[in-house]
Amino acid sequence: MQDHYARLGVHCNATMAEIKQAFRRQAALHHPDRNPSPDAATRFRAVQQSYEVLSDPERRKAYDDLRQRKLLDDPLPVAASLWRDYVRDLRRSFTSTTLPPSL
Repeated sequence: MQDHYARLGVHCNATMAEIKQAFRRQAALHHPDRNPSPDAATRFRAVQQSYEVLSDPERRKAYDDLRQRKLLDDPLPVAASLWRDYVRDLRRSFTSTTLPPSL
């Protein structure tokens, strides 16, 4: 299960304003027109999907309920998966950033 909160880099108690700001930041980082990485389009679509879920109050509640149930049913694999997704997305955000040439 992909963690939409981790993908956007926000806490599960984030406000709509925080989610929107995080989406804009991640979208700018992974947009295929701005990021030459071959998997930028895939990551951009994933960020869009996470925003679509978290920006809709009904879909967000359904996602939160499912997330909570999975954590209660078997917390270890879910926690490991969430952590793995978070670290992967964090690593990608650092490695996909185009740095200016050194002087």
